[in-house]
Amino acid sequence: MAANPVPDHVPPEMVRDFSLFTSPGMAPTPNGDPHAAVACVHAGPPIFYSPCNTRDGRGTWVITRATDQRRVLQDAESFSSHRSIFASALGEKWPMIPLELDPPAHGVFRSLLNPLLSPKRVTELEPAIRERAIMLIKRIAASGTSCDVMKDFAFPFAVNIFLRFLGLPDHRLDTFVGWAKDLLHGDDVRRPAAARTIVAFIDELAAMRCKEPVDDFMTFIVQTQVEGRQLTDEEVRGIGVLIFVAGLDTVAAAIGFDLAYLARNLKDQELLRSEPDRIALAAEELLRAYPTVQITRVATKDIDFEGAPIRKGDYVSCATMIANRDPAEFESPNTVDLAREGNRHAAFGYGPHRCLGSHLARREIVIGLEEWLARIPAFRIKKGTAPINYGGHVFGIENLILDWS
Repeated sequence: MAANPVPDHVPPEMVRDFSLFTSPGMAPTPNGDPHAAVACVHAGPPIFYSPCNTRDGRGTWVITRATDQRRVLQDAESFSSHRSIFASALGEKWPMIPLELDPPAHGVFRSLLNPLLSPKRVTELEPAIRERAIMLIKRIAASGTSCDVMKDFAFPFAVNIFLRFLGLPDHRLDTFVGWAKDLLHGDDVRRPAAARTIVAFIDELAAMRCKEPVDDFMTFIVQTQVEGRQLTDEEVRGIGVLIFVAGLDTVAAAIGFDLAYLARNLKDQELLRSEPDRIALAAEELLRAYPTVQITRVATKDIDFEGAPIRKGDYVSCATMIANRDPAEFESPNTVDLAREGNRHAAFGYGPHRCLGSHLARREIVIGLEEWLARIPAFRIKKGTAPINYGGHVFGIENLILDWS
């Protein structure tokens, strides 16, 4: 990937050759560990400039300390969320809502959507979540002694929950997952094509729910009001695209990384199998060790941050996978300790933009692990196979073949 020139205001001594997309372990490789590869940055300066730490080769400042990331993510006045990541693939500028809105608009839409993904609402969804997990795992157990866990369980499980939430048919699950993979991990041809397809789908779904409302998320969005008015078509699109994309990859990837860890660490696997009450705490540690999201902000003004001359328009990367391996924040950060207490991890971000779906994601992960460990005997990564790991805006894993023969 060709990097953009280093801006004149960046001191040469603050430049490092680093990318969450192209560093060793970042490209799609068998047996690569992108989280471990990222952890090496803590041996260097607390903030540095990478000339190619975006998909398009644009440079970013990289914040390595968790405490500094929290400062950035809490300071919406200096560091904006409005990047139009998705729309930019189409040459457009509308935001995903509320992810790419700054205060005060962010608070308006966040308040609108919070009740839909509240702990109470998640509790109401839990029986359906558990039923789905059990059904899939029973099918896997009945069909043999190995499976491709992402295709057979993680994606059908996690994505189905969001499809129900959006009121979408389950028989199109593979199509939707394909769109997400092209969007998040595709090349410069497949990514814009996937973005156009998703936008057209969300626009079509919104129009359909306007004419034929049902009891689902999209109907709520097209019928609701903010500040005494209906949402614009662009606002409906921005919310719909965010919920759709967020539900297609992140939770499935988290479950994949968790099962890959347990497949390689049989003592921890047996501990959780014999003492299932430990699973909720263990899931927090696995979220710390294997988070999936890189968060990026845009400087709204010139600012000196920890000695870095950040200028208006500069990109600032707050990668959760870097914060979660900070030795100043966590004892033995590169060791997975399933009994770790007081786990102040950053897997769901921080500040006003903390992940809207965090309560649902947590329950999906815990239920998925509970039911898997209750029904599948001791499993390993199948001999002769190797998982493929991805870096990027969202870390991912595929070709995870588990065997319990």
